[in-house]
Amino acid sequence: MTTPEVRTRAVRLGSRSLAALCLVSAVGVAGFGWPLFADPTSQVAAHAQDAPWLFAGLLVLLVAVVTATISESGLGPKAVAMLGVLAATGAALRPIGAGTAGIEPMFFLMVLSGRVLGPGFGFVLGSVTMFSSALLTGGVGPWLPFQMLAMGWFTMGAGLLPGPDRMRGRGELALLAAYGFCAAFAYGTVMNLAGWPFMGALASNVAFDPHADVTANLARFLAYCVATSLGWDLGRAVVTVVLTLTLGAPLLKALRRATRRAAFETPVTFAPR
Repeated sequence: MTTPEVRTRAVRLGSRSLAALCLVSAVGVAGFGWPLFADPTSQVAAHAQDAPWLFAGLLVLLVAVVTATISESGLGPKAVAMLGVLAATGAALRPIGAGTAGIEPMFFLMVLSGRVLGPGFGFVLGSVTMFSSALLTGGVGPWLPFQMLAMGWFTMGAGLLPGPDRMRGRGELALLAAYGFCAAFAYGTVMNLAGWPFMGALASNVAFDPHADVTANLARFLAYCVATSLGWDLGRAVVTVVLTLTLGAPLLKALRRATRRAAFETPVTFAPR
């Protein structure tokens, strides 16, 4: 006797989707990292105050292209419905604890969702969730595209972790908790890069110096992170770990059940019993 075996993945990254995702990521890396790599005598440094708006407009367009391309590669009505539910839930979770030591429960939901639903779905979910939460909280500004891209990377990374079909139980929760801890710091660090070059009023030993070399600016940036956001990032990381270890098992089960029932773009195969 045979039984149907259902393996699901909400979004399958085709060649066009992968190319668009690589393109927007490359532009994002340039948008985040230009202060560390621009030549001190270049015109990029001279026009530093214009950079947030330039990259903001470009990133909005590129994220829109990636979202549309991924949608064309198989994001059907059921997947869109799940995307909307998860994005709305994440957006509602974000204001909880806002302004209080990095208590941001939405990050653990993004980790678990990316794990179950795959990297393509994860990138779209992270970006859409951050956009929705910005509309909800009034946090729309030139920083928003950077937040959308960073959260897309954050959620996509969970979908790239090993053993999505085999690893279960405590081992999986430990893996996701470790990823959430590290990725929470990574998210805070890349978001610091988005604003650090434009904090001209800061003390000279941590502010961006357009005339310094990469090594000197990197040291300044690390000092800036320690002085301004280390406590916030640690709070975000700890909250993500605690929620993953305590609520992760039932939520993973619920997400996998919902995915099986939706059966996004999944052909049913029969395995011997």
